[in-house]
Amino acid sequence: MAPCTSLSAAAISGALATITIVLLATVAGLSAAWLTSARAQSQPERQGQKVVLMSGRAIGDFTVKVTPDGDIDKAQGAALGRMTLDKQFTGDLTASSKGQMLTAMTDVKGSAGYVAIERVTGTLQGHNGSFVLQHFATMSAASGPQQSITVVPDSGTGQLAGIAGQMLIKIAPDGKHSYEFEYKLPAAQ
Repeated sequence: MAPCTSLSAAAISGALATITIVLLATVAGLSAAWLTSARAQSQPERQGQKVVLMSGRAIGDFTVKVTPDGDIDKAQGAALGRMTLDKQFTGDLTASSKGQMLTAMTDVKGSAGYVAIERVTGTLQGHNGSFVLQHFATMSAASGPQQSITVVPDSGTGQLAGIAGQMLIKIAPDGKHSYEFEYKLPAAQ
């Protein structure tokens, strides 16, 4: 029996394209299955298992060094600035943090706003690790401060993996800074 040599270049090209598509689909399917499996192994709490959370409350004081980072953008109505943060926490949270802050200081004394991100590294009531806080705050000369300081989801490391929570910052008339931190952590298994 003689081999078939009458296949056209178009037929061969079409067959190769079909084989290529099938191979790419197979590789993509295997990659997706591997990624799904890897995520499931690294995050067993997300496999439909109920995660038990323990609640905690931490209080204490902190010092902060705020350093201007660049020139202040002064214009009518508000001056915009960028700062670096370096904090030391004491009390139930023994930690240090580094962060970045953007500010707007208005022409009205006592009115301003800021946003910031900081990484906190240390020990929270016996749990070692780190997490990131996101700040959003305004200060009004007429109505006082409003703040939202929240743990960035999935930013916890070490024994603080899975942490969630809100921090409240208080500044006393003498300038002393304190915090109240309401948080939740996955219970130890």
